[in-house]
Amino acid sequence: MPLLDHPKIGKSDVWMSKCTFRKGQRYLIKAPSGRGKSSFMHLLYGLRRDYKGRISIDETEVRKMNSEDLAALRKAKLSIVFQDLRLFPQLTALENIQIKNDLTNHKTMDEIRQMAARLNVVNILDQTPTTLSYGQQQRIALIRALCQPFDYLLLDEPFSHLDVANISQARSLIDEELKSTGSGLIIVSLGSDYELKFDYTMQL
Repeated sequence: MPLLDHPKIGKSDVWMSKCTFRKGQRYLIKAPSGRGKSSFMHLLYGLRRDYKGRISIDETEVRKMNSEDLAALRKAKLSIVFQDLRLFPQLTALENIQIKNDLTNHKTMDEIRQMAARLNVVNILDQTPTTLSYGQQQRIALIRALCQPFDYLLLDEPFSHLDVANISQARSLIDEELKSTGSGLIIVSLGSDYELKFDYTMQL
């Protein structure tokens, strides 16, 4: 995946180009504001179909998938942290994590609490997102994304409200998960590489 067309100004390694993302590889995609970072993630995740070109995953074109196919894809192959996080405000932080984990029982409760402790949010698991800072919400959304099997982890500016210490902890957790599963990573960023190691750096 994918082949994409998009109106643009200036050079892009993605829009109007053919690019391939391989499982186990790590990709950093940089772009200034307004160049379609979130749109790109939504396209990969199958949320939008208003584009020219082709996006294929395992030789299946995403735009031709029905809702059941997309649900299966997101359950087993793609995990995402949206820029706007999309936590359920009526659920607690822990319930937001569990609603994803319950689909596959990918993590045990002990493992979830260990991740929460590492990201310094174990003490707020019983609170709802509306009572949390945005940085706390980002960490909950990241834990939720790691509570499922995936071939690719998609992160849309995931650390924008985290300090250096919490970014370091999040980076370590992501790195361990990718190594243990052999999964790929695609991050879109305004420019920071968050001190992660990438196989490829691209311009959107």
